[in-house]
Amino acid sequence: MRCKSILTTALAIALSAATARAQVQSPPAPWRGAGPTPCVGSDGGIFQCPPAARVIAIRAGRLFDSKTGQMLTKQVVILSGERITEVGSQDQVKIPAAAQVIDLSRATVLPGLIDAHTHMFDARGPNGTTEASMLIAVANVQADLRAGFTAARDMSTHGNGYGDVAVRNAINQGRIDGPRYQVSTRGIVWGAAPPNPAAPDNPLASAVVRSVEEARAAVRDQLGRGADWIKLFPTGAYSFTATGVAQYVVTYPMPVLQALIDETHRLGKKTACHVYGGEGQKNAIIAGCDTIEHAFGLDQEQADMMVHKGLYYDPTFVRYLEPGIDDNDARNTGGKYRMIPIFENAVRVAAATKGMKIMLGSGADGATYAHGTQALDFEALVKRAGLSPARAIQAATAINAEVLGWQDQIGSVDKGKYADLIAVSGDPLVDITELQRVKFVMKGGKVIRNDMGQSAPR
Repeated sequence: MRCKSILTTALAIALSAATARAQVQSPPAPWRGAGPTPCVGSDGGIFQCPPAARVIAIRAGRLFDSKTGQMLTKQVVILSGERITEVGSQDQVKIPAAAQVIDLSRATVLPGLIDAHTHMFDARGPNGTTEASMLIAVANVQADLRAGFTAARDMSTHGNGYGDVAVRNAINQGRIDGPRYQVSTRGIVWGAAPPNPAAPDNPLASAVVRSVEEARAAVRDQLGRGADWIKLFPTGAYSFTATGVAQYVVTYPMPVLQALIDETHRLGKKTACHVYGGEGQKNAIIAGCDTIEHAFGLDQEQADMMVHKGLYYDPTFVRYLEPGIDDNDARNTGGKYRMIPIFENAVRVAAATKGMKIMLGSGADGATYAHGTQALDFEALVKRAGLSPARAIQAATAINAEVLGWQDQIGSVDKGKYADLIAVSGDPLVDITELQRVKFVMKGGKVIRNDMGQSAPR
């Protein structure tokens, strides 16, 4: 059933992308306006058409193979338009005579990175406007792309309704540069209290449900409005008892949580669950939430359950190692108890569990974690969670591509996949912090930045 769901999701995404491209067309001939004939979006707006496909050859001094975790040397990558057409050693791959050559022979080339937990919109303040929020979101996605994240999953819009759908579609149409996106729109939360007509639920924030029927309807509504994922919140805040035991608020009743996940799966999509620990976290695992986010209180029993059920773990590590977490704990416990050591242990447990598929998701939100700096998570996963550098990079490439159902399109440097590539000067298997200094970014054959490689005729 899970394989069928993944295949259905991937097909739906492919069809959606194809439809978006099909809606971009040239105006009726002859063009009577200024300059070359532009392209037209589905909304009637015009923009500069993408250039014609061309052949490019990239000389890679080192090339990371995300399928095996090995570093290859002296490789050549040939691409035509937005796709890779050939990959191999420089002794085996012949560079076409008319190809543009990008020389990265002194660099390390890797697949484009994938951030599995972003918030392209900053939290919307009481005086925030739709226009200002959209400008911030566009700036954020562009910062992510320039940092080497050529694909991403957005995990709720922070009170900005379905704005992530608009940004995703604009990127797909070529109107703005940004990562390939899957989005979760508003998210769905539990309403323990009955609705208050004097203070109606905010239509731009998370949908509030109060029954199984409302839960299923909310899933259908968000997917119908363009969501790729359904974001759920099975736990609320954490606190410590007088003796230092961490406790976590449970939100949805189990039948409601199960209905949310089952309805999402029935419609061929997947769920991501924001959990901190305790009963709500265990409920999310039992109910089959596809990705478990954060999970401060993850223990060995739960980790084993996740592996058995084929679930993925996205720790969003750096986001919850921030000094602000300690500041809050100090205020709430008088400095007696801290969550950070508990969380670190949970991620180490996950890392040591055989078969656990750990993702890389930053939780970048423009508030305490700036977009464009998410490569900090690689260093934390290696130095504080115990992952090997290769496994940390695989988390942000092959594993995340699998989670998104895009493993046949991105996540590794292979023939037929999108030409989403990045490069750094050194070897990230030796120094993982190299990924914080990305010098070259290409998405779909388009060079986004090149601070290192030089183009040459041959």
